[in-house]
Amino acid sequence: MKVGISLPQLGPTASPENLIKVARHAEELGYDSAWVLERLLWPLNPQEPYPASPDGSLPETYQIVLDPIETLTFVAAHTKKLQLGTSVLVLPYHTPIQLARRIATLDVLSGGRALLGVGVGWSRDEFEAVGTPFERRGARCDEFLQAMIEVWTHEPVKFDGEFYHIPESKIGPKPVQKPYPPIYVAGFGQFTFDRAAKFGNGWNPAGVPSFEWLEGMISQFRQTNVSAGRTDMEVVLRAFTMVFKNSPGPQRSPMMGTLDEVREDTRRLRDLGVTHLIQSPPAIGFDPSASIEDMLRLMEQLIEISR
Repeated sequence: MKVGISLPQLGPTASPENLIKVARHAEELGYDSAWVLERLLWPLNPQEPYPASPDGSLPETYQIVLDPIETLTFVAAHTKKLQLGTSVLVLPYHTPIQLARRIATLDVLSGGRALLGVGVGWSRDEFEAVGTPFERRGARCDEFLQAMIEVWTHEPVKFDGEFYHIPESKIGPKPVQKPYPPIYVAGFGQFTFDRAAKFGNGWNPAGVPSFEWLEGMISQFRQTNVSAGRTDMEVVLRAFTMVFKNSPGPQRSPMMGTLDEVREDTRRLRDLGVTHLIQSPPAIGFDPSASIEDMLRLMEQLIEISR
């Protein structure tokens, strides 16, 4: 199982110096990858509750978010081996030709280290801000992925769909990775699994409500892959890991406990079929009180229990 770490791209810790320190330390420690997310805005009166928090409120650190692709490009210049991933980019906020060129450029400048986690999005406020209809976003994403793959794999390129049109053109650069960087589809349920099997290289869930839930989801994902004739699909899990000195007790959530408990949880994730674990603890980006020293120490602990 590969192990990744989230980069400090959020809130007051988001700085060039901290990005370099975390990325280089991750590479020294033997992490396989570094990851960023995408958030466009922090609405004062959101139309939709935030799915990842109990009360639906957005974390205050989302008020400052470094752009994901620019952040990874910056980190690429200061590292040599780390794979550089998005978890996730919301496809309808972009256009296929624009995003295909930006990801290909990242792949070229990093020497073939780009990983692409993508999703359909949930925030009506952000859809409204970019001028993209919220409705039919799933169908839009399917066509988006098809068009982007065309840009990466054909020369010249011509695409005519319902949502996107590309006149016959030569479009470069092409990615270093062939046929293109790995695509991991985020979301839950059959539509997500069908999209991953058709266009992607794996599934990119975020969070573990319970091991039983994850086991059921992975089983459904595998069945979908078998039906589609896919045997090489990955499970790239972004875990919101929290480490405590004392155990929260028998009702604790997965990946939230003492180091020993999180170590056992990590082993269980590996046994369930997780192929790439992204450690995304609050201390790296989500906790404004955490210092860069806290982040670096926690990274050392997490890589030790993840191997």
